[in-house]
Amino acid sequence: MSYVIPPPPVTTLEVEGASARFPVHRIYCIGRNYADHAREMGHDPDREPPFFFMKPADSIVTDGNDFPYPEKTEDVHHEMELVVALGSGGRNIPVKNALDCIFGYAVGLDMTRRDLQSEAKKLGRPWDTGKAFDHSAPCSRIRPVAKTGHPNTGALWLKVNGKTAQSSDISALIWTIPEQIAFLSSLFSLAPGDLIYTGTPAGVGPVNVGDVLHGGVDNVGEIKIKIV
Repeated sequence: MSYVIPPPPVTTLEVEGASARFPVHRIYCIGRNYADHAREMGHDPDREPPFFFMKPADSIVTDGNDFPYPEKTEDVHHEMELVVALGSGGRNIPVKNALDCIFGYAVGLDMTRRDLQSEAKKLGRPWDTGKAFDHSAPCSRIRPVAKTGHPNTGALWLKVNGKTAQSSDISALIWTIPEQIAFLSSLFSLAPGDLIYTGTPAGVGPVNVGDVLHGGVDNVGEIKIKIV
């Protein structure tokens, strides 16, 4: 097949213990999925219906690489998260079958231009400029389910320049991973290669050029990036 312009390269992630890589299709992110983070953002932590936003697949930054501080902002925040990598998909997936869709797990950062997001909220506009910018989705290599099982507990943490900024446990998720997959599949046709960023706990905060972010989820993985 020929193209009138060069096709974009496929965004991929390393898979632990494998030479083949994981091709990224779409990136879905859930908002306010830890009660303490909902409170720190000024919202009610009760179990409201989940809501999602998306990031481009090519916004991935892999472990050990640099995050370029983006333009048009003076307030970029870190948000440490457990990431789900789907090996299969579909529509209207029952909660009881949702775990069967998962290929593996990773850890990632939902980097956010908080000032642009806040302005969009005030004006009732989409969050894309605050959430879906270049390099906004750092992600570690994927650990397959065969190595992790399906974790429902495990410490989630982030250190900025060696100092703990975020500390929680994935058991504190308001909407569980199977519930997130089921709900998303009622809105979109999920596909192999999709990533789901499952939410961040309290402690989100600004980053500056020169900062080193190092975070992880116990028994899943770690990621380290530098702000440049």
